Amino acid sequence: MSKHTAQTKQQQQRQQRRICRVGRVRRIKASGSVSVFHCVSRTVNGEIFLSDAEKDIMQKQLHQVADFCGVQVVTYALMGNHFHVLVRVPQQGEVADAELLRRYSVLYPKPTKYAPDDAKMLAEMLKKDDEDAEAWRKQMLRRMGDVSEFMKTFKQRFSIWYNRTHERFGTLWSERFSSTLVQADKFFAMESAAAYIDLNPVRARLVADPKDYRWCGYAEAVATGGKGTMRRNLRYAVSSDNLSDEEMLDTYRVVLFGKGATAKRGDSSAARIAPETAQAVAASGGKLSHSERLHTKATQFTRGGAIGDAKFVGAILAQYTRETNRRPGCKPILFADADAEISADWPKGLCVLRRRKH
Repeated sequence: MSKHTAQTKQQQQRQQRRICRVGRVRRIKASGSVSVFHCVSRTVNGEIFLSDAEKDIMQKQLHQVADFCGVQVVTYALMGNHFHVLVRVPQQGEVADAELLRRYSVLYPKPTKYAPDDAKMLAEMLKKDDEDAEAWRKQMLRRMGDVSEFMKTFKQRFSIWYNRTHERFGTLWSERFSSTLVQADKFFAMESAAAYIDLNPVRARLVADPKDYRWCGYAEAVATGGKGTMRRNLRYAVSSDNLSDEEMLDTYRVVLFGKGATAKRGDSSAARIAPETAQAVAASGGKLSHSERLHTKATQFTRGGAIGDAKFVGAILAQYTRETNRRPGCKPILFADADAEISADWPKGLCVLRRRKH
């Protein structure tokens, strides 16, 4: 190899290293305060489309990972080949050992090859307060209170499940997730970001009303009532001081339909809410009728493995356990325990086999 050729090769290598360094731009984050991010990620080339059942699993994992990482999902939209999530990252304070163990158990209820440690064993180790205990604390805390760690854990966790289920290997997601830092203390910024996300299924012509798309934060907030986390989290996006949960949702619904009636900039093909519909929602103050609330709540609640009386649902669960030699992450739930408004309009004793609440 000539001297000139060797120098040229070295220059090319240096140039390649510079490109690699420049190519991975440092993510913009706010330090020393609460941060909110609008994050988006797509499947490889947008070619993998998730089924309804797969979006159910993804929805459950989203909440589990958020709980583990100590962040709050303000709202989200799980679409066929991509997802949006508005994540609120509080300032990270001290986390007690009991809370660390609780979060660990949310993500790893039983030992796996990725997390072989049993929670009881970890509790005993933490009592010793030795070097191993301190190392474990630091390892867990590194994965908490950070949007990048949250997205990494969420995407990896779903990828592992998806690949195992479909007997495939390789990446599921196309590239790094994109993120936009949203001003947390200005409701118009939070409101706009949240509405953009919840309107995704409307823009994609999947539903005419975001409450009817069960894989978005607004629909979950309407359906789950006071027992769910989404109503509490959605308040961060709505100027809702001194408002009840229902009044907060009414206010947000007016915002959703107002923004949904506006054409999406740069995308003339996206569907929009009819202006007269938005005006009708505004005139009603965003209130859903009794039948509309029941429909949304019942749709969310009744999607389960079985529905009937407690004896029937319990027998189905027992049969599944015997035949598969494994207990699913489900339990029988009475309608009356899920939502008082639903239980008043449905037969007493009606039960559904649902996944345990996150």
